[in-house]
Amino acid sequence: MIDSLFGSKTRVKLLYLFLNNLEKSFYVREITRMIDEQINSVRRELANMVSVGIVKQDAIDNKLYYSVNEDYPYVKPLMVIFSDKNNDDKKPASASWEDSIKRIRGLKIAITAGKLDIGSIASVDLLLVGDNMSALAIKNLIKRIEKAKKSEINYAIMTYDDFYYRMSVKDRFIMDMIRNKHSVLLDTEGIMRKE
Repeated sequence: MIDSLFGSKTRVKLLYLFLNNLEKSFYVREITRMIDEQINSVRRELANMVSVGIVKQDAIDNKLYYSVNEDYPYVKPLMVIFSDKNNDDKKPASASWEDSIKRIRGLKIAITAGKLDIGSIASVDLLLVGDNMSALAIKNLIKRIEKAKKSEINYAIMTYDDFYYRMSVKDRFIMDMIRNKHSVLLDTEGIMRKE
């Protein structure tokens, strides 16, 4: 029934996928595997959805990634129809940027300071430490934080090995950040508790 209302089974599957994964971006072949549809049908529907504005696309590393456009005026009504997470108390579209940080695959440590921590004088506002993190997910996160704070933020990204080494040699950049007022939003390895 819902397929005929929205005109296409592929479109319905795409809306379901995007509206249940607001923080994620997908490339075409990944989408075709996830929704089990033909690649040409997926490409055609994605082009339609981008032209309407419900989905946005970003090119990263010569791949087109697609994600829901949370600024689209009808996102919330569509979520009422398609989202698994709907309830009146918590609306997924308004999840905080702090929650978004915790959803980045490969991220092991996230530390806020500077503009993101009142009373901090650190030169970097956000430090993200991890391996094989999605550049698009980080780009979307930074945009979201800057929109929420109405200000540009300074951020740094490093691998876990680099961070661990810098901690062990008491690197000035790391020490300045953690000796100033800061908050640890994520620490999957428990390394910050040792400091």
